[in-house]
Formats: sequence, structure tokens, C-alpha cells
Amino acid sequence: MVKSYRDLIVWQKAMDFAEHVYRIQREFPKEERYGLCDQLRRAVVSIPSNIAEGRGRDTTKDFSHFLILARGSLNEVATQLELAVRLGYLDSGSGLYKESQEIRKMLNAMIQRLKQSQKI
Repeated sequence: MVKSYRDLIVWQKAMDFAEHVYRIQREFPKEERYGLCDQLRRAVVSIPSNIAEGRGRDTTKDFSHFLILARGSLNEVATQLELAVRLGYLDSGSGLYKESQEIRKMLNAMIQRLKQSQKI
């Protein structure tokens, strides 16, 4: 049984993903420190943060809303990572794409389940 947001596998995976992104972006050029790196850090942190905040809300509708926000942040991170690949800052084989896809699938499944439960 899920007692806390920390028990949610999607939150755990989002935290691992954030850590991975933080570690990889350290290798970006110094001139990106206040550009792409800052943007990436803010967006990737908001994924598990929104999951946690939504889990702490009182209603299923609120939780679903925050999961949708987390998914939006995940899309933002994916776009920024794609730009980093195009600019040559990141290898496309870093595994981040696979991680993001797994998290996206989990978020989508949770959102769908919550929407179904609201129809009852």
C-alpha cells in the first residue's frame, strides 16, 4: 500500500532521473552554466516535486493535475536534452531518453487510472 509519495515507483524513478541529469550536465561547457544547465535543473527537479506535491493533495483530481504538470516538465527536459545532443554536449546513448520514456509511460498510466476512478 502506498503511504507516501516516496513509495511511488514513478517518484523514485523521477528522482533517479533527476540525479542522472544533474551528473551529466556537469560536463556541459561552462558557458551553459547559467543557460541550458539552469533550465535543465529546474525542469528535472519539478518532475518528482510535482509528483510529491500532487500525492499530498486531498483529491484525486488534484493528484492527476500535478501528474500532468510532472509530465509537462518531463517533456521540457526531453526537449532540452535533445538540444544538448544536437549541440554536441551530450551523447545520444546516455540512457536518459530511455529513462524519460519509462517515466512518461508510468505517468501516463497513473493519469489514466486516476481519470477512470473519477468517472465512477
